[in-house]
Amino acid sequence: MAIEKAKQFKADIKGAVLASDAFFPFSDSVQIAHTAGISAFIQPGGSVRDKDSIEYCRQHKLAMVLTGMRHFKH
Repeated sequence: MAIEKAKQFKADIKGAVLASDAFFPFSDSVQIAHTAGISAFIQPGGSVRDKDSIEYCRQHKLAMVLTGMRHFKH
């Protein structure tokens, strides 16, 4: 959603950081963001599949910070 919003405002996101209050349980979200220009990620972690997103970042030399803290609770 953030990438689509940035496109609406014609923002240049090349090299930008994407922060989320939810985890990235599948590497496809990280891949889509990377393809759009995102170079680093901040997320709480906590998914049983965190390793997939982390591995994608390692393979593509992208930074990913896991905060261990979620601010939004369902």
